[in-house]
Amino acid sequence: MRTGFDAAAVDVPVTTGLDYVLPLRWAGDAGLEELTAYLRWLSGHARVIVVDGSAGPLFDAHARRWDGLVTHLRPDARLAFANGKVSGVTTGLRLPGPDHVVIADDDIRYDERSLAAIDALLAGADLVRPQNHFDPLPWHARWDTGRTLLNRSLGADYPGTFGVRRSFFQRMGGYDGDVLFENLELIRTVRAHGGRELRVPGLYVRRLPCDTRHFWSQRVRQAYDDLAQPARMALFLSLLPAAGAALLRRRPGWVLAGVGLTVAMAELGRRRGGGGRVFPASASWLAPVWVLERAVCSWLALGAALGGGVPYAGSRLRRAAHSVRQLRPRRAVCPGPARARVREVSSPDPARSWRGNPSPCATRRRTA
Repeated sequence: MRTGFDAAAVDVPVTTGLDYVLPLRWAGDAGLEELTAYLRWLSGHARVIVVDGSAGPLFDAHARRWDGLVTHLRPDARLAFANGKVSGVTTGLRLPGPDHVVIADDDIRYDERSLAAIDALLAGADLVRPQNHFDPLPWHARWDTGRTLLNRSLGADYPGTFGVRRSFFQRMGGYDGDVLFENLELIRTVRAHGGRELRVPGLYVRRLPCDTRHFWSQRVRQAYDDLAQPARMALFLSLLPAAGAALLRRRPGWVLAGVGLTVAMAELGRRRGGGGRVFPASASWLAPVWVLERAVCSWLALGAALGGGVPYAGSRLRRAAHSVRQLRPRRAVCPGPARARVREVSSPDPARSWRGNPSPCATRRRTA
């Protein structure tokens, strides 16, 4: 068993200007052939690094199956994060290689255009935040798309993939892996260190839906993520008491008004950035069902928090994510104008990508 890890000693030939880091930890190989086909295509467009935390026999099977196709390695044994995904991401980004990196869950499926767009947009940002959409769309994926649409209506969704600058990630020292909502932790860590985040609601990246059993297992755990956003958590905790009070006062119109407002907000999110191309109208109508689910599960998540945390990979994670203030160092890695650190662009087309006002880090590197 490997007891140490030397990134510089890993033989990872650089063949393209883009790295693709895929953290993996499987308990079975039901999707191996489909993933292998994707990796075969992907290897022609990026250098693919699979950081595999699967158990020994599965790891060995993956090594044989992907030999010569990807760089396949175990997570750095010195990274004892409770959230194994962060160990995988950190291991991959510590390797030497090109500055532009895509990190993606194992259910993410890019195409050539979306990869090129991420690469182009990283010329002016330290973190690029695209938009996932489920394809195919079984009933539970359509249900969960309601969450996506509401997030889009209020700002931005939380995808399972990002574009990130390797140099910036290394300078900020990575991010905390002992939290549940690791994507929000990464976003906030980049902001806390003065990095520039670019939101692209019109850059759509396909995501495969999970099976129904896994969908149900994630309900409380996803609600637990809202503990990192107290105002959002308070809103969902208030919904059941508010609806109950309205019904006791024989004011069902108030409840119906809330349902109508939810559908309208979801539809607004669906239409942003040309979302009608990938999000079905039925998802907007299902948004109130998702809100009801979250209102119930928020109370269960609160109970889990009071009981010591939410179960995760054989242990319990108590913290959902840190605030930006908690993560902010005494001196930001790349300080710049606060108002320029989060920006949104409407077009993901590489030929029209936003390249003005590049990342303060990128500017400093060019003039150093």
